[in-house]
Amino acid sequence: MKYASSVSLSGAIALVTGGGRGIGHAVATKLAEMNANVIITGRDEALAQQVARELVAQGHRCEGVGCDVTDLASVEALGQRLRRDYGRVDILVNNAGISGPSGLLHELAPDDWDATFNTNLRGVYYMLRAIVPLMIETGSGHIINISSLAGKNPLPRGAAYSASKWGLNGLTYGVAEELRAHNIRVSVVCPGSVNTSFSARRQGKEASKMLQPDDVAHAVAMLVTQQPQSFISEVLIRPTQKP
Repeated sequence: MKYASSVSLSGAIALVTGGGRGIGHAVATKLAEMNANVIITGRDEALAQQVARELVAQGHRCEGVGCDVTDLASVEALGQRLRRDYGRVDILVNNAGISGPSGLLHELAPDDWDATFNTNLRGVYYMLRAIVPLMIETGSGHIINISSLAGKNPLPRGAAYSASKWGLNGLTYGVAEELRAHNIRVSVVCPGSVNTSFSARRQGKEASKMLQPDDVAHAVAMLVTQQPQSFISEVLIRPTQKP
């Protein structure tokens, strides 16, 4: 059986937002191991560059770039840089996101609501706005939005986060239909709680039974190595045993 991660992505340009830690780090590492040329972005430019240096030291092709997905000018500058330096983007993984504070919605501060939606939903729109034209010019591409099972199920004390992920799912389905004619596949990955520092709902869970960042990276590898005549539009990931 030929596993997805054994397929070479040599020559592909892959962009991973929020690639400095957690799921994004695992995805960037997986794509680099598959021989893609990976660009890691994050608000913490020093961290993105540090991770990139570590991957380069392992023999991979990687670059770390500072970019705040909530800042349109920052995203547009990234798009211009990619056009200048690479001329294309073949894979875009929209991973950057925040969980926001845990609490009742009617007690949530408006600034926290805005921060959640600006990162988890508006930031993806900004990235699509900057990168999709490059894919259309190339005539192909893979876009993978990292969502959550909270975008499929109720999440008490996390309603804003849940709503942002429901919105991301809807955005994904709509954009997928818009871009199919350009041979661009748009998919959404919805994992349950993942064992990362990002997860605000790890307390009381057995870490070894939780989903791991590599589980999500494996799904991304599968999506970007599908046969050209098909695409998987949605992946839901649950732990085998409840943690």
